[in-house]
Amino acid sequence: MTTHTEATSHLSPLMRVMQFAARKASRNLLRDFGELEHIQVSRKGPADFVSRADKKAEETIIESLLRDRPGYSILAEECGEIKGTDKTHRFIIDPLDGTTNFLHGIPHFAISIALEREIDNNPKELVAGVIYNPITDEMFFAEKNKGAFLNDGTRGGGDRRLRPAKRDIFANAIFATGIPFLGRPGHTKFLKELHQVMGRSAGVRRMGSAALDLAWTAAGRYDGFWERGLAVWDIAAGVLIAREAGLCVESLTQGDVLDTGDIIATNEMLHEPLLKNLS
Repeated sequence: MTTHTEATSHLSPLMRVMQFAARKASRNLLRDFGELEHIQVSRKGPADFVSRADKKAEETIIESLLRDRPGYSILAEECGEIKGTDKTHRFIIDPLDGTTNFLHGIPHFAISIALEREIDNNPKELVAGVIYNPITDEMFFAEKNKGAFLNDGTRGGGDRRLRPAKRDIFANAIFATGIPFLGRPGHTKFLKELHQVMGRSAGVRRMGSAALDLAWTAAGRYDGFWERGLAVWDIAAGVLIAREAGLCVESLTQGDVLDTGDIIATNEMLHEPLLKNLS
């Protein structure tokens, strides 16, 4: 039987640090997920809840990362930005992507951690990312120029390289997206986009976690993904994983996708057809 230590021994020191932090934070999430009736929640905004589990997971991740990488800066969903002494490195953290799923007992959520590094005076160069689904024990991860991989702990095997689907016919493709909810703009525009895509494709899925949508597209489970108005912590790790898997990832609006939060990710064959249906 392959142990966790053996399974991760080939990983870079940075990737081991990031995966360890994600797995450590997942323990409390899994415990609280099984005891939803005891979770204390506070209203943060329209249909946007923050649970005690969410906050604790973020604290655990930050503590774990900074123990091994002291001085790195942090940008996290709950605590905001923590400026470190090392201005060239910043972790971008979503401790619980899919909070609404979590609080409703829907077993589809993830921990997302990315690292950006200043390279050639570009402060937004993503160099590492992990997306961990505690329910399925699936760890999606990538480092820049090293490819993207999935370690499915439940199968006891090693890492599998992520390979996007090769479908080139729009009518055979399944796409993932997010639906704007109460208090979010863009309802009318989204309904127009949905009408265009669902009438020409094999289906559209809305699962409630942008991080997993990107990871699943990188793994070939979806043929493409689009959504607007996402935060950088929702997509940072997923953008790197998707690109390292070979997907075309860009912003639906002018600017860098990490700034706009308006994202499209597909293989090369479906990129232009999907863009056309979203215009």
